[in-house]
Amino acid sequence: MIDPVIVKQGASPVVLGFPHTGTFVPPEIEARLNENGRLLADTDWHVDRLYDGLLDGATTVKANFHRYVIDANRDPAGVSLYPGQNTTGLVPETDFDGVAIWKDGEAPDDADSAERLEAFHRPYHAALAAELERVRQEHGIAILYDCHSIRSHIPFLFEGKLPDFNIGTNLGTTCAPEFEAAVESVVSLAPGYDYAVNGRFKGGWTTRHYGRPETGIHAIQMELAQSTHLAAEAPPFAYDEEKAEKLRRHLQDILERIERLSFSARM
Repeated sequence: MIDPVIVKQGASPVVLGFPHTGTFVPPEIEARLNENGRLLADTDWHVDRLYDGLLDGATTVKANFHRYVIDANRDPAGVSLYPGQNTTGLVPETDFDGVAIWKDGEAPDDADSAERLEAFHRPYHAALAAELERVRQEHGIAILYDCHSIRSHIPFLFEGKLPDFNIGTNLGTTCAPEFEAAVESVVSLAPGYDYAVNGRFKGGWTTRHYGRPETGIHAIQMELAQSTHLAAEAPPFAYDEEKAEKLRRHLQDILERIERLSFSARM
């Protein structure tokens, strides 16, 4: 068994969360996935690489396990993030296209979910909570920037093409307005890209759970369309260096702005 989470501590007020870049699936769970499930298609492909080195001193908290094992960005109680809309649950039964990922008769039950919650979900969030508190104690403020990506066309989840940048703050409740504005100010001026604020993606459970501006912890989710940095949104989901380098300039600008703003806010 590998460690469920990797933490790299830094001295910045900014903490980067990576709940969906992991691809580890324990062998006994992998054996229950069907051919479609074993593609691991709903991974946030290369997102950790995309952000690597963009902000010196940023703390990173990365889940090693795949979201098909258990989704680290879902409410542990199983409550839907988007009631009435198609989505995937704490332990997904389907992929983002609504297609089954488990062999017949092998879909996880409540006992499986409880076991995976203890082995994977809780350790990830224990580490993330500890780092946010450490950073807050050091700086008087902590900024959780939750890093995500998804295919730009998924009819099961949303109509049409997803914008390139999708900022989620649960309708402005998870961070002070100046942090949301700082991120929007970058993406709104990024040539060749489009964006949405609290559109289809308003921030997952992580953003909503930790984002408590009144306590000094602010949270923002960034959901990137994978067309911005992949050669194709299909296997083998290859990283496109040229696309990624262009995108990374804007992502670096975002992180540097929220870091500067966090230093101003604590004074």
